[in-house]
Parts: sequence; structure tokens; C-alpha cells
Amino acid sequence: MKQVAGDRILLFVKTPIKGRVKSRLASAVGEEGALDLYRDFVLDILGTLQAEGLAFRICYAPPDSGPALISWLGPGHQYRAQEGKDLGERMKNAFSSVFLEGIERAILIGSDIPDLPGSVIRDAFTVLESKDAVLGPAADGGYYLIGFRSGAFLPQAFDGIPWGTDAVLRCTLDILEKGGRSVRLLPVWNDLDTSQDLEAFFARNHGGLPGSRTLSAVKSLLRQKPGSAEHHRTRAGKKAPFDHE
Repeated sequence: MKQVAGDRILLFVKTPIKGRVKSRLASAVGEEGALDLYRDFVLDILGTLQAEGLAFRICYAPPDSGPALISWLGPGHQYRAQEGKDLGERMKNAFSSVFLEGIERAILIGSDIPDLPGSVIRDAFTVLESKDAVLGPAADGGYYLIGFRSGAFLPQAFDGIPWGTDAVLRCTLDILEKGGRSVRLLPVWNDLDTSQDLEAFFARNHGGLPGSRTLSAVKSLLRQKPGSAEHHRTRAGKKAPFDHE
């Protein structure tokens, strides 16, 4: 399905600041390693959106980091600061804002799903031709994508959600059902939060994903993982990624 002018993707991004992105990954690869990986995540998902010709808005946090983000990614995108005291409020406000502008269908995705195919995003817009909402379940019990038709938007879907737990998807579906919204689920996908997620990412992509910055970086990290031949060749006394595990 071809995206139309009344469609928009809301890409939630954290401006890459050392010590403030991917804290769980940082425990495995260090703050600098996590920062570099997150930059790769963002560039890869941006590359997918651009290659697919999909219209998107970069919604960034923290709200005072716009100049730094624009300096990194360039002025050729549409930017908007995330507004709200927590994730739910920021997501709710992003949808409310875009629908007030006259957008008919909007989909929100995060920036830690660097191998999400453009076809999945297009399928989400197709779902919204007949359903009120669409959700992409994550393997950890959350979701990597949520979308609404403007007339069916339900702000309460972001209220009282136990963010960061395995109950996120279930609670959201309950709210949508109680609100009388029709919903369809997309295939399960994995975001990248832990070293185990990196290994799963490599396992499903090592034979493909040409041009992926993330795949190249993960491949390099896993070569240094304890137990690998590359790790045993690591210089004595030098700490390699995943040494704590």
C-alpha cells in the first residue's frame, strides 16, 4: 500500500547523549558503546523510512536538545520536541498534535528497532484502512508500534500504563477494547535493549540486511564476546564487551 498525504509516522528519538541512552545496553558495552549503537539504530531506521518514501516527523527528547539533534541529522527533516512528564503523556501529545493538523492516519514507532522492515510499517497503514488502531507487539510484552485513525484516536490508551514492564501490551489492549476500538496486531518484533537482544538481532540478520550500521557494529561486538575465538585473541588485560556476563 502506498502512503498517502494524510499519513504520518511519528519517530520517537532520544538525542544521543552519553549516559542518557540505552542504559541496559550500557551495562554490557559501556556508555560510549551504547551511545555509538544508539546512533546506529537511529540512522538505520531513518534510512528505512527514507528508502520507502514514508513521511515522518522526528519527535525528540529531551525538549531542549533540538539544536544538537538537528546538527547531527541535518535540517532536512520535520522535528518536534516530545512534550509531557512521562512516556505515555509524550506519546499521547504527539498523536493529539498531528491529528489536530489534519493528518488522517498516524503511526508511532521507537528508534531501537533498526531492522524493522518498511513493509511492516506499510502493513500498519493498510490495517488502519479498516481498523481503528494497530499495534506491533514486542517480544518483551511491550509494543514497538502503535497507530490510530484520527477519528478513532483514544488518548486513554496511554494513561496508567506500567511502562517498562511485560504488561504494557496487555493493558493497552484492555483499554482499547473497553473503549470500543477495533484493533489488529502486527507480527512480533524485537527492540534492542540488552546484550541478549543484540545476539538475537545478529542471529536473524547475519545473512542479510545490507548496509546496516547496526549489524556491522553488533558483529564487531560479538567477535569480542567471551568464548569466541576473537575474544581469546584479545590483548591480555583489555576488557572486552560482555566481559561481565
